[in-house]
This record gives sequence, structure tokens and C-alpha cells, in this order.
Amino acid sequence: MNNNEEELKQDVRFLELLSEKFPTVSSATTEIVNLQAILSLPKGTEHFLSDLHGENTAFTHVLKNASGVIRRKVDDLFGMNMRQQDRDALCSLIYYPAEKLEQIRKLEIDIDDWYRTTLFQVVAVARVVASKYTHSKVRKSLPPEFAYVIEELLYESQTDSDKQNYYSSLINSIVDIGRSEEFIIAISELIHRLIIDTLHIVGDVYDRGSGAYDIMETLCDYHDFDMQWGNHDISWMGAAVGNLALIANVVRISIRYANVETLEEGYSINLLPLATFAIDTYGDDPCEAFQAQEFEVNSRMRRSMQLMAKMHKAISIIQFKLEGQIIKRRPEYKMEDRNLLHLIDYEKGTITIAGKTYPLLDTNFPTIDPKDPYKLSTEEEQLMKQLHHSFTTSEKMQKHLRCFYHHGSLFLVRNNCLLYHAAIPLNNDGTFKEVEIDGQKYKGKALMERIDQIVRIAYFGQHGSEEHSSAIDYMWYLWCGPDSPLYNKDKMTTFERYFIGDEELCKEVKGAYYELSNHIETCDYIMQEFGLDPQISRIINGHIPVRTTRGESPLRAEGKRLVIDGGFSKPYHETTGIAGYTLIYNSHGLHLVQHEAFENKEKAVIAGSDIHSRVQLVEFKYHRMLVRDTDRGRELQGQIDNLRKLLLAYRHGVIKEKA
Repeated sequence: MNNNEEELKQDVRFLELLSEKFPTVSSATTEIVNLQAILSLPKGTEHFLSDLHGENTAFTHVLKNASGVIRRKVDDLFGMNMRQQDRDALCSLIYYPAEKLEQIRKLEIDIDDWYRTTLFQVVAVARVVASKYTHSKVRKSLPPEFAYVIEELLYESQTDSDKQNYYSSLINSIVDIGRSEEFIIAISELIHRLIIDTLHIVGDVYDRGSGAYDIMETLCDYHDFDMQWGNHDISWMGAAVGNLALIANVVRISIRYANVETLEEGYSINLLPLATFAIDTYGDDPCEAFQAQEFEVNSRMRRSMQLMAKMHKAISIIQFKLEGQIIKRRPEYKMEDRNLLHLIDYEKGTITIAGKTYPLLDTNFPTIDPKDPYKLSTEEEQLMKQLHHSFTTSEKMQKHLRCFYHHGSLFLVRNNCLLYHAAIPLNNDGTFKEVEIDGQKYKGKALMERIDQIVRIAYFGQHGSEEHSSAIDYMWYLWCGPDSPLYNKDKMTTFERYFIGDEELCKEVKGAYYELSNHIETCDYIMQEFGLDPQISRIINGHIPVRTTRGESPLRAEGKRLVIDGGFSKPYHETTGIAGYTLIYNSHGLHLVQHEAFENKEKAVIAGSDIHSRVQLVEFKYHRMLVRDTDRGRELQGQIDNLRKLLLAYRHGVIKEKA
């Protein structure tokens, strides 16, 4: 018996299972040929976005234009024989086909002629976009209604005159039977589907902007995406699994940024009990420190500015109490310095911190018992029970929570890229910081894996168990804890900003990571920890907005770390000077895209405006990156190797072919 036969007999059980799917030499051979061909295709395009913060309009546009990829395809195809304004109009049509068609219908004199010309153009774009995929994959992406016709058009011969006549006849027939617009929409949606192979969201879908619900609806239906949890995401995830402090935090931030429609309209969270409680409790209180930001620019706010301020203050006080309870319950967090309510002199209206006394900006605390300041009043307890019920039973919120767990993780290693939202705790000397969790110490990759596990226990764990309760509390620590890789600052000074306002007290000192990760040595050290080759790999982060107005660059450590939070969120635009960075990783290289502020969809449709400017980061000089060069390629190669073993098993008689 030779070595091959001996090895096959050792793998016989596995190969028998594989033979159920490939029962003959012919079927196994066909699959090997198919997989080998896929390995030779260009790598699919990956699209990286971070820190969306509820800005659904800008997110949708960046998704539709694929950070400029569609425009580049159009320019490559038609740049020599089409005016810039016509190329702009074609891009706008592909981004927003239904809206653009409505505009065109009013302007064009010979609409059928326009339909014919445009159908040729959008099919040409679709053909280029589909060229890097197998026919099988494209076929699965086709809209059923037009699948046959689109497939014929995508793969028609460019040289055969008879096929050209057939192709023209198909286009003319579409126009003659009055289905041009439906077909243009279907082709545009196919382009959207194929232009991006995988979408990566590097954290923070939520907070500030009012469109987080709509973003999540889009993501949950997207063909292939993953997300790395951000600190704001963790806050909403923790609220959805019932952490009372995070429920209060989510409501507080929603009110602060005047976007309660995400809660009320998106997730059907009833805020009326909070409004009633706030009016009853803070009726004559001006609540000046709690005026909602951006109130005047948000026309959808239905409540008065003053009512929102009262609600803001009410939920903030509740949050500070609930956080104090967690800190007392979990001394291992070592966050006792964040409990401040017991340091207040309620008669004098002052607070003493580290031996220094400060006057409070607001001294009205009707719900705080100075003898037990962290205890909720009876009314506050009842309110939080109602909010807890709303959050944990909201079907829409639970749907999105499942999406976060199914597609999300704390970090991801993919195609020589290490993705995580914010940081990995480091010591000042650049070594990984040990963080104690449940009596054990973790650092580096092991820490990230343990925290990912805890986040999952908070959702999937046995309710009522200590492990489950501990995990739910830890979700709050991840939001604001000093050694949380999603925060990694010495403290979160929310109380100080509201009630003291002293600049020194309000400082939040960043962990060592934020400075050290700007150096090549640190990035190499981190990438090696996660099994990556520093020579060809990169770290991709968000979390900290890149302030281009101060000369900051998204490229850190000579391009080894990319920070792609450039300020999608409108409140950041003034300090960042731009409206965000995104990253495109295709078969030609890495391309960083800087975005201008997106005004509105109407301007994009009518004027053909767009929001990108391209910054080339790395171009593969010697060859296009193929599927075989990716993680997916290595998986496919493993399948090929197993199929080759199956072929040998058939040929050596170890396994019999099935009829």
C-alpha cells in the first residue's frame, strides 16, 4: 500500500461525506475546474466605512456611488466620447434611477431615443462590473423579471455582427413594449449589487444623526457585509439586552442630539412616560445646561425645546444613579472615582473633587436623596421599568440586535487587514496591557477574543445566571471603561460637562494606544499578535475623527494604520473640515476616498453632484490581486485539495462512485 492510499484510508469518513455532494469522478472534476477558474478571477472590491453616526443620507449616497468606483467605471468607458456633464448625468441615473428618470421624462423631447441610448450605456457599465465574477454568481444576482434578457445582453459578442443585431433587437424591443424604465432600474440595481463584493462597517452606526434605523435596515438586507462593534453600537446593544444604565444613556444622547425619531419612529420606544415624569419633576426648572443640540435645524422635532431639556435632565440624573449602582456592584471595574453624586453639598450647591470645591452650574436635584444619592426614586424606578420593557420587547430593535450579533464582532482579520473600531489597550512602553476580567488577566488578541465572548454571553447567555448578569454589566464598562478597547480613556466626564464645566476636570486622557499606534513599530507589533505579516498588512480604525483643518492625516505610521473616521456626522464637519473618509480595496490596490459634505439627494439627482475625491494609497504594481491571493482563495484552495483527495479515493477504489 503506497502513502496516498494510506492517507486516503485515514480520511475515508470525511471523503465519504464529501462524496454525498460529489458522487462521481465527473462531478468532482467539474467542481475542481470551476474552483480553479474562480481563483484566477480578480479580487472582489471591498468597501470600508466607519462612524456613520446615523447619517443615513450620506451613507446611502456613498453606498450607491461605491465611493467613486462607479464614476471611475463610467469615465473609463466613456471618457473619450462623452461630455463630462453627460457622464455626471449617467452616474446620477445609476445612483438614483427612479428619481432621475422622473426628471428626464420632463426634459427629453424624443424619450424613446434617449431610452435606447441610455440602455446601451447602462448595460455597458453592468458588463464591465460583472466581468470579474463567474456567470453563476452574476446569474444569482439578476432580478428574476429580467434575468434572461439581462444575461443575454451582458454576455453578447462584441465582434459577431449577427449577435450585434440580436443585441440591438433586444434593446429596441424593450423600448417598444414600454419597459425601458423598469429595465434601467433593474440594471442599475444589478450594478449596485455587483460593484461591491463585501462591505465593512468599522463601528458606530448609532447616535447623533437621526437615520441609524434606516442604515440598519439597509445593512440587514445587504448581500455581504460585516461590522466591527463601536462604542456607540455597544451602548445600543447593551440597551437592547436590558442594561438600565445604557438604556438611559441611549435616551440621553438621542435627546441631546435631537434625534428621538430614531427611538420613537424607528423602534417604537414610548418616551411619553419620560416626558410626563420630566414635566412633573422639573416643571419650573429652566434646565439650561440640557438644551438639545441642533434643535433648530431638526424640523421634525415635535416637542418644545424646553420640554426636551427637562427630559434630557431627568434621564441624565437617572443615568448617573444607575452607573453608580454598577460601579458599587462591580468594584473590579475600579471606577469609584466616577461616582460623584455623594460628593455634592446639596445645601451649598457645590461639589468637592480631589480636595477642590467647585460651584455647580445646576443645583436643582429634586429626585436625589443626599443620604442615598444613587437610589432611584419610586417614580424613576417605574419609569425605567417601562423603558426596559420598551427596549427589550421592540421587535425592530431586536431584529437589528440579531443583525449586530450575526454579522458583527469586536475585531476582524480579512485579506491582510486588521479591523477594529478604536483601540487595543497598551502600556506606555508599547507592550500589551493586561486587563483583568472575572479574576483572569488577558491582553492583546486574547483580550479582544474574551471581550467578544462576553458581548455574546450578554445576548445568548442563560438569563438570571451570574455569568449573564455580569456580561450585561460589562456592556456598560465597554461604553466608558478606561481599559475598554472601544473607549480606552481614563474617564468619561459626562457629569463634569453638564454640572461643572471646568476645562481641566472635563479632560479625558486617551490611553497609550492612540499615540503609540502612530508609530511603525507599534503597528507591526499589533499585526504580528493577530498573525499578520507587517510587510503587507494594515490596521483599519475609526472612532477618532481626522481633523484635516489641523493638518491631521488619515494615514498613520507611514500608511500602516488607516483612520477612516473623517466626520460623517454633521456635528463634526466644522472641526474635521470634511465629511468622512472611506476606503476601497480592489484588485488594483487600496484607495482612500475623502468626502465633501453631502447636501441632499435632490441635488445629486438634478445637478449630478457627487461627494468624493480620490487619494491613492497603494497600487499593486506587478499584478492584479486575484481571488487566489485572498482569504477566500485560500478557503477555495482547501476545497480543491479535498476534491483532489476524493478523486484519488475514487480512482484507487477506496470509495465507490454512486450512480
